[in-house]
Amino acid sequence: AGECPAGKTQPNVRPMVDYKPVGVTDVTLGAINLEKQPAKIRDRELRFRKMVIQPGGVVPWHSHDDRPALIYVAEGEILEFASNCAGPIHHKAGDIRAEKLGTSHWWKNLGDTTVVLLSADLLKDTPDHNM
Repeated sequence: AGECPAGKTQPNVRPMVDYKPVGVTDVTLGAINLEKQPAKIRDRELRFRKMVIQPGGVVPWHSHDDRPALIYVAEGEILEFASNCAGPIHHKAGDIRAEKLGTSHWWKNLGDTTVVLLSADLLKDTPDHNM
């Protein structure tokens, strides 16, 4: 669980879709300016967020080519539709998803319960409001 099903991985198999966010709240719980830390990583922020996706909710298409992230499914079940996977990827509570170079995707809560995701990412463009 939490990975592209066997035999379904293919580059650019799923085209970008233009869905808007629906039923999603995205709250930054904390952030660290990494330029001011010993690592001195310019123009990067380590950000920790909580996303709540209501039944029928959509996290719109976005890319992680320049914003690596780790997503932890804290509650519920959700489907991910990734550019490099011919089928949906099923995630359930306790799963963690590495999002990195080559990951473009969108998510949808097809269940009847709320989904809670916890996300840590390395944001480059702080005004970027992409999920």
